[in-house]
Amino acid sequence: MALQMLKDHFSNPNVLTIYRIFSIPLVVVLLIFPNRLTTFVAAVIFGAASITDALDGYLARRYHMVSSFGKVMDPVADKLLVSSAFIMLSALGWIPAWIVCVIIGRELAVTGLRSIIAENRLDVSASNLGKYKTGFQIAAVIPLMIHYRYLGIDFHVVGMFFLWGALLLTVWSGADYFLRFRKLLKFTS
Repeated sequence: MALQMLKDHFSNPNVLTIYRIFSIPLVVVLLIFPNRLTTFVAAVIFGAASITDALDGYLARRYHMVSSFGKVMDPVADKLLVSSAFIMLSALGWIPAWIVCVIIGRELAVTGLRSIIAENRLDVSASNLGKYKTGFQIAAVIPLMIHYRYLGIDFHVVGMFFLWGALLLTVWSGADYFLRFRKLLKFTS
């Protein structure tokens, strides 16, 4: 009985989205006090929260549990999680602030564009480029949070490699969105 309740609880896509949002303050607090332990734990929490992004979408489609809440909050939760991580990494001086500004600026601009797309009753699903962008962002954040050298691996260098890839894909996918939907953009009323 208890096992079934846990299974039902964790198979609800909206619950996973909410967990992703609740993980954000934990990651932020851990990064306020950076040391080898807190940054490692922050990276583990961030990684687990990132996995719930793929899992909640899969569960929603597989079990026909797509909801208005999930459609709106899933991408918001993703952007909050990644943006908070990048802001903290920048505050620590571990990544350039201008890269964070470009990434978050793109996220806000595309979110606005997606609202216009949805108003026009068109598909607002993430493009493949957008999915690659998210993958590179997550792949950058985790080693950047770990930051230190472990087992002979300089995690900061690994994270910076993925960050540059994420930056390229962020700009490319943002431009792609705006070019594909440029007909919807009306600058006069």
